[in-house]
Amino acid sequence: MARQFENLMVTGGAGFIGVNFIRWLFAQPDCPARIVNVDKLTYAGNPLSLLDVAESAGDRYVFVKADVCDAAQMKEIIETYEIDAIAHFAAESHVDRSIVRPDEFVRTNIFGTYTLLQAAREHASQIKVFHHVSTDEVFGSLGDQGFFT
Repeated sequence: MARQFENLMVTGGAGFIGVNFIRWLFAQPDCPARIVNVDKLTYAGNPLSLLDVAESAGDRYVFVKADVCDAAQMKEIIETYEIDAIAHFAAESHVDRSIVRPDEFVRTNIFGTYTLLQAAREHASQIKVFHHVSTDEVFGSLGDQGFFT
């Protein structure tokens, strides 16, 4: 039995994985009533990637340009759209950029996740699921043997 959500917030929904996740969701017969795509639109995000989805889904798809590090914005989105589930993809994920600007990675990947978790916690009675999809950098090096799974 599939879980049913009325309003799913997808952070990082204009990035490669987020776009494909949203496309997959809309292809499902039991797709949530509304998907709210929240993305800061950095170098990795392309809002045009979901233009066809926006046109075909009508009011079942909403795009909000916002930063997961902004607690007030996250709270407002959760309240305005009555979010009851969160799929958190928003992250800085390019290794070369992490070497040049590690502060941006810490801000988005750690503080952004913390901020979003706090907003979800403040609305715990309405949010059924918080699903965090992390970058591989969080887990460190694999070494010569073994698997991350």
